[in-house]
Amino acid sequence: MSGGSLNKFSITKRTLLSGIAGAAATSVLPTWRRAVAATMYDVIVIGAGTAGMPTAIFAAERGAKVLVIDKAPVTGGTLDRSTGQIAGSGTVFQKAKGISDSPDAHYADNMRINGGTSDPVLTRLFVDNAGETINWLAANGFTVRDGHPVMGGGHEPFTTARYQWGMDGGKSIYKIMDPIFTAGVKKGNITLVLSTAAVDLIQDGKGAVLGVTCEDDAGKKQDFMGRNVVITAGGCGGNPRMYYDLHNTTLTAQIMYPFNVGQSILLGLGAGGVVRGGEKYDPLFGTMLSDDNFPAEQTVPFLSDPERRQPWEIYVNARGQRFVREDDTSVDRREKALAKQSGHRMWVISDQEMIDKSPLYVGRWNKQQFLDGFGSHPMMTKASTLEELGVKAGIDPRELSLTAAKYNDAIKTGATDPLGRVHRPVQLAKAPFYAVRMTGWTVITFAGLTVDGSLRVTRADGSAIPNLYAAGEAIGGGATSGNAYTNGAMVTPSLTFGRMLGSKILSWKA
Repeated sequence: MSGGSLNKFSITKRTLLSGIAGAAATSVLPTWRRAVAATMYDVIVIGAGTAGMPTAIFAAERGAKVLVIDKAPVTGGTLDRSTGQIAGSGTVFQKAKGISDSPDAHYADNMRINGGTSDPVLTRLFVDNAGETINWLAANGFTVRDGHPVMGGGHEPFTTARYQWGMDGGKSIYKIMDPIFTAGVKKGNITLVLSTAAVDLIQDGKGAVLGVTCEDDAGKKQDFMGRNVVITAGGCGGNPRMYYDLHNTTLTAQIMYPFNVGQSILLGLGAGGVVRGGEKYDPLFGTMLSDDNFPAEQTVPFLSDPERRQPWEIYVNARGQRFVREDDTSVDRREKALAKQSGHRMWVISDQEMIDKSPLYVGRWNKQQFLDGFGSHPMMTKASTLEELGVKAGIDPRELSLTAAKYNDAIKTGATDPLGRVHRPVQLAKAPFYAVRMTGWTVITFAGLTVDGSLRVTRADGSAIPNLYAAGEAIGGGATSGNAYTNGAMVTPSLTFGRMLGSKILSWKA
């Protein structure tokens, strides 16, 4: 099994599926059920998104008879909302800028950023082949933003510029793959079935996967037989209960793909696979949510990157204490600090002078919209004293007042900030005072099916389930990104593993 022995967060079919009515379970279907599936496919792909489309494209180019099934009414999966950030070495985009790079350097950077928490086998597989994937996109018309590739952008930076994205985010990637995929459908090499969910895997008495049982939106069930089945139907971001069960944390923001309800995970578990990676959950550094009815809508983004906007405010937890150096340029350190706070909550505390003189720390709003929010938005509080602010906002009022006093005293005396902060333009002293609650959030399902170095879904003992493969978010973002938001380590391996499955890993014989 790739990545070493299972840890305490590994989840088997028994632990997750017990008590869940209608969950997928291992199926040994009778002969009459199999007989209704008239067509034998070489490859059945569950999911027509970031990993599923290239799997189908490259398998069809090799002459495979491919079936693609997706519960959504359209193809593309999460590429309609993804930023589409990709990373790889030896690309045409690096060559155009005279950048020297290698898979070894890419691997080292990935492991440095995520602290060695991603699966080393899968990370190696990803970085060794990422450049070819990006060059394939480029050969079919993909272009990147001016100045790209870069070292970073929103996440911990690389030491070499290998990070880029298209002008239209994930849609830029979809626009490249869609015509190729559609051409395969028109030629008859790819059969596409939309608005249809894969609800079970068909297995023989020894556990080998023989096909898929599907159900369309009208409730009609049908069996499809295949020599290879590839699960790429995403994570569980559209299923808050499963997300909590797998990560032991609440899905706070309503932003993920609604069709990602965890069916990939249930299918793999039902076939005898296991899930890992939930412990790698890492919250992004805060956003202002609409309310506490999680998952909630995002009201406005939090502009917390000190390289784009230096902080004037202080950040405190529910105890009223500062917990992070506000101007720390390491986004990973800031995220890890927030992850240790109760409920992944923090409050941005400012005074009138900060409000008057500083640029806004929220996006999409102008200054008047921001001020209007105090008194009307549940995450925004205003008061005449810090003690009153603490009471109204749900922060320890006494500790908040002491925290502000210590912060101000250090500025007055010219002493070093206790947390090492450098940018301290004004004291927190001019009433009224303001608090805005920010909450950690994510767009990633970190947990997923365990696979080996050939992307075969594996059992608890490390053995591969015959004919069953997985890629994309179905294997969990933590597999290649680790306990961090490692640049390009979600979209790129999804594309790359799909390309590799279709082009060389899968095999079939009539």
